[in-house]
Amino acid sequence: MHGSPDTDHHARIPHATRIERARVLVVGAGGLGCPASLALAQGGVGHLTLVDPDRVDVTNLPRQLWHRTADVGRSKAESAAAGLLRAFPGLSVEALPERLDAGNAEGLFRAHDLVVDATDGVATKFFLSDVAVLTGVPLVYGGVLRMQGQALRIDPGGPCLRCLYEDVPPPDAVPTCAQAGVLGAMAGLIGAVQALLALELLAGAASGPRGQSTLHVLDGETLEGRAVTVTRAPDCPGCAIQSLPPFPSSLEDTACPT
Repeated sequence: MHGSPDTDHHARIPHATRIERARVLVVGAGGLGCPASLALAQGGVGHLTLVDPDRVDVTNLPRQLWHRTADVGRSKAESAAAGLLRAFPGLSVEALPERLDAGNAEGLFRAHDLVVDATDGVATKFFLSDVAVLTGVPLVYGGVLRMQGQALRIDPGGPCLRCLYEDVPPPDAVPTCAQAGVLGAMAGLIGAVQALLALELLAGAASGPRGQSTLHVLDGETLEGRAVTVTRAPDCPGCAIQSLPPFPSSLEDTACPT
């Protein structure tokens, strides 16, 4: 961890030492995970754990900022961790080149103060929301498709992803990236918003009625955004979860890679 616990390196950020002591898990080291981890490190977060089972592909390079041409074929988690250490030599970073699933999810959540969902599978996002409810560890959801993006923080006692969308859509209901496309700048913007929502909570600056959260929706074509109030659904099965759900199969996990 960089810096002394008693030293405020970020005088303009409230409670900077709380941020420096924070441990954040970033699930996914691609189009969302790269900009989110950059903004978290810039904000002073003391420790980042990056988990991703994939390897860098040449098609990732235009929008996944930590990966360079020489990293093609390398673990994304390790490549992103190396990029973070190049930019922030004093940062504590752990790379886990593995899939977060039913076997390790609960332990990884409980070992961190907050989790950032930078995954590209719709069913995986619902799984992470369920784990967040089960463990009581805050989760920042984010998603991008074409020129649209959205982000939502799932706080303990607040609405979960199933309060908003109820259930995983059928596999053919969401187009793949090859069909729809994703603008790298849009993924970068949403990753930064996810980091802001994380830093707000870690700094102790988050406020609002219990049982409510805000879905931030951004339109890349008009450069306009809107805030949608999300309320906890009284009969939401996700909010009542008491055991770890099964990890989605590859057939269930409709993906639009970011």
